[in-house]
Amino acid sequence: MSEHQPEVADIFRRHEDDFFEQWGGVIGPHQKKAFKAICNCRTAALGGHVDQCDQCGHMAISYNSCRDRSCPKCQGLARAKWLAQRETELLPVEYFHVVFTLPQQIGRLALQNASEIYRILFRAVSETLLTIAADPKHLGAAIGFLAVLHTWGQTLHLHPHIHCVVPGGGISPDGARWIGCKESFFLPVRVLSRLFRAKFLVYLTRSFHQGKLKFHGDMAALAKPAAFEALCRGANRVEWVVYAKAPFGGPEQVLKYLARYTHRVAISNQRLLSLDDGRVSFAYKDYAGGNQTRTMTLDAVEFIRRFLLHVLPGGFVRIRQFGFLANRVRREKLARCRALLGVVPDPDPIFPTTATGDVKIEDPDRTLCPVCKAGHLVRIEVIQPVPRRLAQLALRQSSS
Repeated sequence: MSEHQPEVADIFRRHEDDFFEQWGGVIGPHQKKAFKAICNCRTAALGGHVDQCDQCGHMAISYNSCRDRSCPKCQGLARAKWLAQRETELLPVEYFHVVFTLPQQIGRLALQNASEIYRILFRAVSETLLTIAADPKHLGAAIGFLAVLHTWGQTLHLHPHIHCVVPGGGISPDGARWIGCKESFFLPVRVLSRLFRAKFLVYLTRSFHQGKLKFHGDMAALAKPAAFEALCRGANRVEWVVYAKAPFGGPEQVLKYLARYTHRVAISNQRLLSLDDGRVSFAYKDYAGGNQTRTMTLDAVEFIRRFLLHVLPGGFVRIRQFGFLANRVRREKLARCRALLGVVPDPDPIFPTTATGDVKIEDPDRTLCPVCKAGHLVRIEVIQPVPRRLAQLALRQSSS
């Protein structure tokens, strides 16, 4: 086993040629872009700077981050800023967590139609929640919620599902009162499941007839109307999984959840165990086996292929807000919710902001010298980017 714990970038760099020889003609430009960004992240290929301690003279080289949303090393800054914005939107009510999952025979369509399938998924989920919540037989209120798309399972297989975080209540039809959920109960999952299934299949069929779905390779037969209709009939006969987890409790628990889930990538570097002889071993949680932590080993090329399945098309938004949290009405509607609940925003946010509204996420001691602990690191030189091959050569030499 390797002494150095591998990172996703190590796997990409070491097995790049093998991967592109096998899969280079299949993957899309957004996946190639993410692959390149992850390989270059925090290497000389992106440039950087040199810092020197103003007391002891210690010098440190820092290379720039790629900031790609699929990179396991580049989510901290984006997550902190995003969480600070969400904190101002939290209400003093119980929050619920609802998960909508596509069945395997439908989810696999995203292999060749990612943008369209995920667009339909968001639409079906949002309309389902808003419709059932507005029904007087259930809640009878206009709700708001946040939805996060995840496309992976623990072993990196394709598993499209959306996590929804929903305040426990909503605004009455006349806008005059807040209607709260029954204690520890949001909406019936069976009712949600059946409407979700119906809406998704309607929109999927419409996209097919509008020519928005493409099929090739082992899915080529689905391009024929009879085969596609048979797929939809089969999917309509199975139960679609909608899972309502236990309620979060208050806003602090919601923030902790969002910090874990919103800016995740398919696999973190912490889950990687080894990279030896062209094989990658990583830890995963076996939910079907009592939530036991187990180890899976994959060929490195297969690991890369699975990872890249979860790189979303450029510009696709994977975190969205609906109802009274939708962008167009959020400020006005949240003010109304707080008025109905008789509360005012917390004057002491967990994430402080500047006078201009920007989030303060800087550590005041980030420049403290790690050697003498007394001086501070001062930038003395800017490192210009170098050709990627040279950067990788330097990286291999430094780690050997």
